[in-house]
Amino acid sequence: MQRPFKTLTLLSLAAIGSLGMAAAQQPRVQGPTQVNENYSLVVRTIEVSGNQRIEAGTVRSYLPVEPGMQVGSLEIDNALKSLFATGLFEDASVVFDPRRGVLEVEVVENPIVNRVVFLGNRRTDSDKFEEEIQLEPRAVYTRAKAQADAQRIIEVYRRAGRFGATVTPKIKRLEQNRVDVVFDIDEGPRTGVKAINFIGNEAFSDAELRGAILTAKSKWWNFFESNDNYDPDRLEYDRQLLREYYSKNGYADFTTVSAVAELTPNKEAFIITFTVEEGPKYTFGNVDVNTTLSKLPGRALRSRVPIRTGTTFNSELLEKSEESLTFAAGFAGYAFVDVRPRLDRNPETRTVDVTFDVNEGPRVYVEEININGNIQTLDHVIRREMRIVEGDAFNRVLIDRSERRVKGLGYFSEVTVEEQPGSAPDRTILDVNVVEQPTGSFQIGGGVSSNDNFIFNVSVEQANLLGRGQYVLLNLQAAQRTTQAQLSITERYFLNRPLRAGASLFLNKTDFEEAGFVSESIGANFNVGFPASEYSSLLLNYGLRFDNLELTQTIPFNMFADDGETPEFQGTELDDEGNQVVVDVPIDEFLVDGTDFEIIRDLILDDAGAVEQQGFIRTDQCNLESQQRNLNCDRNGEFLTSQLGYTFNMDKTNDPIVPSSGFNLSLSQAFAGVGGDVNFHRSTLRSGVYRRLPYNLIGSIKFNGGYIDSFNDDGVRLNDRFFLGGNRGFRGFDVAGVGPRLFGSLATGRFRGRGQSIGARAYAIGTGEILLPLPLPPSYGIRASLFVDGGWVGLTNDIDDELFNVESDRGNFFGPDSLPGGALGTDPFFNEEFYDVVLDDAGEPLTNTEGVLVYTINEEGQAFNTLQLDDPLQNGFDPRVTAGLSINWNSPFGPIQIDLSEAFVVQDYDRPQSFRFSAGSRF
Repeated sequence: MQRPFKTLTLLSLAAIGSLGMAAAQQPRVQGPTQVNENYSLVVRTIEVSGNQRIEAGTVRSYLPVEPGMQVGSLEIDNALKSLFATGLFEDASVVFDPRRGVLEVEVVENPIVNRVVFLGNRRTDSDKFEEEIQLEPRAVYTRAKAQADAQRIIEVYRRAGRFGATVTPKIKRLEQNRVDVVFDIDEGPRTGVKAINFIGNEAFSDAELRGAILTAKSKWWNFFESNDNYDPDRLEYDRQLLREYYSKNGYADFTTVSAVAELTPNKEAFIITFTVEEGPKYTFGNVDVNTTLSKLPGRALRSRVPIRTGTTFNSELLEKSEESLTFAAGFAGYAFVDVRPRLDRNPETRTVDVTFDVNEGPRVYVEEININGNIQTLDHVIRREMRIVEGDAFNRVLIDRSERRVKGLGYFSEVTVEEQPGSAPDRTILDVNVVEQPTGSFQIGGGVSSNDNFIFNVSVEQANLLGRGQYVLLNLQAAQRTTQAQLSITERYFLNRPLRAGASLFLNKTDFEEAGFVSESIGANFNVGFPASEYSSLLLNYGLRFDNLELTQTIPFNMFADDGETPEFQGTELDDEGNQVVVDVPIDEFLVDGTDFEIIRDLILDDAGAVEQQGFIRTDQCNLESQQRNLNCDRNGEFLTSQLGYTFNMDKTNDPIVPSSGFNLSLSQAFAGVGGDVNFHRSTLRSGVYRRLPYNLIGSIKFNGGYIDSFNDDGVRLNDRFFLGGNRGFRGFDVAGVGPRLFGSLATGRFRGRGQSIGARAYAIGTGEILLPLPLPPSYGIRASLFVDGGWVGLTNDIDDELFNVESDRGNFFGPDSLPGGALGTDPFFNEEFYDVVLDDAGEPLTNTEGVLVYTINEEGQAFNTLQLDDPLQNGFDPRVTAGLSINWNSPFGPIQIDLSEAFVVQDYDRPQSFRFSAGSRF
């Protein structure tokens, strides 16, 4: 170990005194040999020793003594204090040699921190400590810093509810005067909250008040709760929350007398007790506005105040009134407005009279706007979202709007705007602090859904390309029923102007078996948008799409022709004598010349020729000779769609991600027929109103509606109609499970016995939803809501009757003898199959009927009636209502959604669905 130096502060004076006494006692020598010794107290030079890293000149600069100065005990003492004040030295000594006039300074440097190590922290990450402490690698180590950092670590544990934690700082000395700093931690038990009690509350129960504060009672099963421990800072915040809760509910005189936390005898938990004085409940009395603004009379401003006489006193309404008045004054040209509410309580009548004094305030201008924390995003991408610039008058409304716009970009996890004093009293500096979050992803993943079963997805996405705010997406997806490819790019500020421009190429192939068609589309979309106002925008778009539409039909078969490859069926015909006989008919005679089919399941026969596995073929419905009377086949094949459209968006919500107040609206219209083979006009409207409710609930009312029709009598093709249900806008129903359905011989698709969904021409759906508060951190990305969906879907017309040739099916039947194979059978892909059959009471087929009976064939091949319909085309614009629970999780693997619902008002031919699950798309 190094030997510590003794600090010598008076050594030089002692030496000087002894020399003086010796000179006085020495006999005076006469003659030339006499020597007169005089010693000076003036510093001639300063010598530094013991320094390793610090230059001698640097050490001298710390001293208050320079060569040529006289020194005494005071100067030497000050020199020592100056050296220790630097924090660079572990020990030091200052000695003055009067014989040579030399001030000798010897130092021992403090070591340099090599690394900081935390031991024993099993429940808390070291990163949290590193954010709090001062010591770090290459910093100068001092005992004072180590002790202060140990106390900071203890504070971290106390905030986490561990009041028994202890921290002991240690060092391990290394060569070259370096040390490893080790904090030895004993975390101790977690100190929870055993009980939260309230004294003096009469208007609200303890349970209601517990829901109003942040601190929560500890429960063994609630693993995700992070506020169930004692934190003094949080307790002070809880006092404020109680004040806000009572003041929002009429109690203007409420006070929290005390908030006491007592440690239980076993030192494992705290009992927190709030003592409150509620006071009387008030209502609003007279509400008035006094103003000195010449352009805005008080009567005009009064209409902007959302307070009504006689309603319960609410402090939130006071804040909203201040914002509303400030905004109204700013809109009228007053950039500097001072709005101050005066409250006059009337204890006798228990009313509060409110007077808002609106006057011109002191003029304050924005001197500077600083952008902090943007590591990737360029400054101008953020600044162009600001509604206020340097040199503008300070305006709180515009600053709040700017903060919401920057947050709405989706590039940052946190956005705050803070005010700092400027260079003069009428100047202010705005600091825009952002925390970047990942905006790009490369995803290879899969998932499952009720629609498509297994999904495989590959996508490359960047929402903030090179920090310039450009959006690029390349997406490839393959599923059992869909294949998609998309490449798109969007520039938010085209030509450095507030113009949104984008283009996309796409390829989609969908097997929409519920509607009995397969569509393949390839095309491109182009769009340009611009802001119509501060809260609205208009997007113009043009799309060119090439479609190939096939109406699919799946047919079972049980025999081959003589070649052993061509499917063959049994049918009946009349012989020469007029008798009905069974004949073998090859598939070619059922198809139009030149058309083909696909065997999707092989027929397997045993050695005796009996059927072991039924075969299936798949072909376009319009390839069948029997379907040539179906006018809808005219809508089959290849078509080119050229359409123009626009979308008008308005968003006045308080949060673009999870709104809790305000409203939004989106109106879209498209017009096809600008060239191409298809013509229609389509309109859709979406809107929502959001409001915060008691008990931390967020309520919303939404509307979703649409209408489509053709410009002439051509009708609307299947793939252009609205198919709702599943994840397509009406929860509680299967995919295409709600809306018009076609039954009878002209129904197509694999589930044609259940009715073919032909899509709706109009729908109107309203939704009431309540977002539930969950005991989970928002960073988990889990949301749950209760919902009620209700509306109307349908609206077919005479053109649809002609397209699907419904009139020819009325009065006819689709019986067992007309099925391929001559008998009803079971679907090998499902436990049961549905066929449209019309039988009389004796079970005989009817040749004329006023309705269609839908029969079900069970696993034993038995038929039983399930539904009686009055027409082959069920198209009533009838109401439906569903309700349930929806859970959404934005997981690291991709979005996951679960819907649990019940259909309360349905039509007989609808397809309700009580459970729906979807997940994907990355891992």
